[in-house]
Amino acid sequence: MNSDTLQGISAPAPASVVPFRSSGSEWWRSAVIYQIYPRSFADGMGDDGLGDLIGITERMPALVELGVDAIWLSPFYTSPQKDAGYDVADYCDVDPIFGTLADFDALQARAHELGLKLIVDLVPNHSSDQHAWFQAALVSPAGSPERDRYMFSEGTGTDGELPPNNWESVFGGPAWSRLTNADGTAGQWYLHLFDPSQPDLNWQNPWVREKFRDILRFWLDRGVDGFRVDVAHGLIKAAGLPDYTPPADGGSMGGSGSLGLEPEIGAHAGTEPSTPPYWAQDGVHEIYRDWHSVLEEYEGDRVLCAEAWVEPLTTLARWVRPDEMHQAFNFSYLETPWSGPTMRAVINSSLTAFTGVGAPSTWVLSNHDVVRHASRLALTAENPQGHGIGPRSPGQPERALGLRRARAATTLMLALPGSAYVYQGEELGLPEVIDLPDDARQDPTWFRTNGERYGRDGCRVPLPWEADSPSYGFGDSGKSWLPQPADWAPYARDCQRGVVGSTLELYRALLAERAAADLGLGDIEWLTGYPDAVVAFRNGSVTVIANTGAAAVALPAGEIIVASEAFDTRLLPGDTSVWIRS
Repeated sequence: MNSDTLQGISAPAPASVVPFRSSGSEWWRSAVIYQIYPRSFADGMGDDGLGDLIGITERMPALVELGVDAIWLSPFYTSPQKDAGYDVADYCDVDPIFGTLADFDALQARAHELGLKLIVDLVPNHSSDQHAWFQAALVSPAGSPERDRYMFSEGTGTDGELPPNNWESVFGGPAWSRLTNADGTAGQWYLHLFDPSQPDLNWQNPWVREKFRDILRFWLDRGVDGFRVDVAHGLIKAAGLPDYTPPADGGSMGGSGSLGLEPEIGAHAGTEPSTPPYWAQDGVHEIYRDWHSVLEEYEGDRVLCAEAWVEPLTTLARWVRPDEMHQAFNFSYLETPWSGPTMRAVINSSLTAFTGVGAPSTWVLSNHDVVRHASRLALTAENPQGHGIGPRSPGQPERALGLRRARAATTLMLALPGSAYVYQGEELGLPEVIDLPDDARQDPTWFRTNGERYGRDGCRVPLPWEADSPSYGFGDSGKSWLPQPADWAPYARDCQRGVVGSTLELYRALLAERAAADLGLGDIEWLTGYPDAVVAFRNGSVTVIANTGAAAVALPAGEIIVASEAFDTRLLPGDTSVWIRS
């Protein structure tokens, strides 16, 4: 190993200190928020292999022990479950498979008792086709107030036999379906950017806006601390609904499929990503300014977080201007490969863009819609968001390498100022489940693409809690709505709890040190003198060094507080990150 590789560093050389601290001290500016996908967390009712609210309440102490600040619940509302609850039939009630409103109230009370904030999902772009609003639209004539609540349109072609435009569904296939009238004749078409069972609401309609103000207040009155807003960039469609063909390498939810950085940094240098007519229209900002004012009617620091697949980051920052959302998911960060130069670029661009509007950056590596990062970071082929991976996918991940990189990436992420999101099971090092049987898959993407895309089931398999219990402790019945792998026992929480070097204990150590050093409200001071493969910075009293390359690098003096992997010398191995007390 040559001296250039080791650098011979005795102390990190600082560059300039960049003022990346966001204004304010509200809890959501620095919180670590744990995403719970209810049907896969814990089956407290123990009878059907589906997770539920009782299971969440019973297992909540484990999240306090983990060290998170808040929990976000994916949808638990009344739903036919065509898209795992993102097809809502009643926004103000709990689906019986998850429990009752009383169970929700008990869950919320327990969370607050344990010092956890509670965020719930809100799905405003579309409802279920079983919602009373859409059912009323179906039996009402064209041009009626009931139809105007959704995106109905006449077709094109000689007799309206063709859809209004060429838009494609996120789940594959056309984004329009045609009704059949009561007399058997062909009727209007309706828009569904997702499954046909999820008709898009018409957000130009004042009635729709008023109903969602009521929904916000219903849950705020019950005491929730905020909302994660599903498809927050999709509510308004461009006037005239023009044809649009997305780029072949683009993600299904929008964006260019690049890093989402500024044009001179990103993969499409010199060009601005095109904006689809159904994503990121300017009219959404008026809606969120209105919602912001609703939240301000309530005491405490309530939060709105946007799921908005928008690029570049300077455009995404418009969602979190002072009178709009409080947070927006940083998907540009999530999609960045494990590479020193690109990691530095996306961190710098993120902090610059969000701080520029007085908002915190958010950091996320996994969620219920993407391949788990313990597998994704070891893929060797392109994998557009929403496609998923399965047995026939190219570039299959190597499990040990994926976990090593995932641990290093998390160690880097949790040192960054701002708010971080953790997806259930990543603290156990869970990989994507690749070999699900075809007949077990349930994601609409799988069916609407005739198996061409595997979809998101692989990141949604129920959690392992106890290695020797039925369904790994997920529920007493031994059932699980998606089959759990036979080799998951070592990932179970009880096998990792208290075990030095386990992924669970790594997360616990990182979260404890993050809180003790107040890293979420810190500043970034970039450090120079390292190879390109290394990301190095100081946040307060903590020096963070992440080696994304293969060659070891010399560490500066100081006490190693946390390391993503054990090593014996002052040389940091590849695919490893450390925190050092300065």
